[in-house]
Amino acid sequence: MNTKPVFHGSDIEKICEYYHLNQEDIVNFGANVNPIGISTHVKQVLASHLDLLSSYPDRDYQSLRNTVSEYCGVPADYVLPGNGSSELISLLIETRAPKRTLLLGPTYSEYSRELSLSNSKCNEFLLKETDEFILNVDFLCQSLLAGSYDFLIICNPNNPTSSAILRSDMERLLTFCEQHDIFVMIDETYVEFAPVIEDVTAVPFTKTFKNLMVLRGVSKFFAAPGVRLGYGITGNMPFLKAMKEKQIPWSLNSLGAFAGELMLKDEEYIRQTRRLILSEREKMYSALKEQPAYKTYKPYANFLLVKLLQKETTAFDVFTHCVKNGLMIRDCSSFKSLDGEFIRFCVMDSKDNQRLLDELSFLCRQK
Repeated sequence: MNTKPVFHGSDIEKICEYYHLNQEDIVNFGANVNPIGISTHVKQVLASHLDLLSSYPDRDYQSLRNTVSEYCGVPADYVLPGNGSSELISLLIETRAPKRTLLLGPTYSEYSRELSLSNSKCNEFLLKETDEFILNVDFLCQSLLAGSYDFLIICNPNNPTSSAILRSDMERLLTFCEQHDIFVMIDETYVEFAPVIEDVTAVPFTKTFKNLMVLRGVSKFFAAPGVRLGYGITGNMPFLKAMKEKQIPWSLNSLGAFAGELMLKDEEYIRQTRRLILSEREKMYSALKEQPAYKTYKPYANFLLVKLLQKETTAFDVFTHCVKNGLMIRDCSSFKSLDGEFIRFCVMDSKDNQRLLDELSFLCRQK
């Protein structure tokens, strides 16, 4: 019995082994990482500061927290650095110890994995394809109330839909959750790719809502998943203190903390990234809207979700065709709540993006 393989966006080694391909020949559209790569400036400065490895980090990461404070416009006391957002997700759930959790889905599987370790009962509130994956806040609030939930997890912009909850709706949702003693965790991994960051980010709300923590990191926007730097932001000081007490001391190494400071201060890199992503994303979105075989949705992250409309074509078919042509996209079959055949791919440089569009156009003409 043949079973088709299921790959994660970062499983390039497994994919190359399965298809007998060379990794260096593959353009990875599945990992959602900034195609520019690590900032040249950051690499140069880090290379001249390797002696940092000979000393322990500052236990309070004061300099890094000051940098995050300036970057995000919040007090440094609101900031908790960690070993990637993965550590902070785990710490937050362990500290909060929710009884009933609602996930806004379809979304990143790590949330449900961590919740399973906490004995929290977990359900999903699914964004609907018929609504273009745009959240109906009133329906979500009704579900929160009906299910007596005490914890809500949101990825904003969301993975894999690339949709977003905008500021006015987010404020309404947070107000409702505050009134009903529901704590909200918002993962903003992709927020710096949004067309207008201020329209999407919930960070300013940490100054007024104590039932909120926002998580960010440097893996995607700053192309640094190996640094393992994440940070949480909350105005709830007792809760932040409780999280810090559970955190392993020095969970972030000295070089990673220093790299984070350099990245968040690299204004030219930030401008360069946003110019590339915003321009290329719009080109890809516009091109795909002209293809009758595909349906795509307004993207706020650095990736696009596409529904395949030709009944005889599966996501695995498209994935296989693309990867054999050196382009690794994401077959979204592993997102179990997506009803239909979907693929996802991130924005790369102009040349590679056009290669992918050409292959998708070719597949459309073949049917």
